[in-house]
Amino acid sequence: MDLSALILADSRFPGGGHVHSGGLEEAVARRLIVDVRDLAGFISGRLRTAGSLAAVFAAAAAHAAARDVQSGYWKRLDLELDARTPSVAQREASRAQGRGTARAGKAAWPSPVLNAMLAETPRPHHPIMLGVLVGVAGGSPLDAATAVAYLAVSGPASAAVRLLGLDPFAVNAAVAKLDVHAVALDAASSAGLAPSELPSPGSPALDLFAEAHARHHKEEVRLFAS
Repeated sequence: MDLSALILADSRFPGGGHVHSGGLEEAVARRLIVDVRDLAGFISGRLRTAGSLAAVFAAAAAHAAARDVQSGYWKRLDLELDARTPSVAQREASRAQGRGTARAGKAAWPSPVLNAMLAETPRPHHPIMLGVLVGVAGGSPLDAATAVAYLAVSGPASAAVRLLGLDPFAVNAAVAKLDVHAVALDAASSAGLAPSELPSPGSPALDLFAEAHARHHKEEVRLFAS
């Protein structure tokens, strides 16, 4: 695996890709997750849906970054991921993480390709941003897909330890049992497709959790302000 992908998947990287709970907070609030067994089912489902979608677009971005793509490609790729992300809250979270990763990435891997991508999409989705950085650093679509697929489950797993006080050894064991590589391989196999032809696995429950969490957060802010 390319070093750039390892750095981007590291919790110490200041891009913020590891901090998103991916719907875990709302699931915990609803008492749908109370122990490691529940968490294992949640992250397995998330890997195969939202994680797979993110991996597909990260792989496509890495593939494109290593080639001379035509003007307008990055905008099309960005819009296609938007179309596959029904939740406004999910889209905003992805773009916030993408923006943070862009700031750190420009310092670590400056590139004309990166500049062109950000000129077309100043607020990029996180999977696309990470894929571009892996691509310009010399990594493969598989590297990018693996890093993003891992982040899709490591963020919720870390949140579970924090929110529920679960045994971190048991939580990490649950993550280790996931077949992240298989999901990444499948995502990388479609990296060369046109943006409109990329797969679009859905996760309606996670979309609903994201919207509910955002709504509850706004209500808490209003109560605090009053």
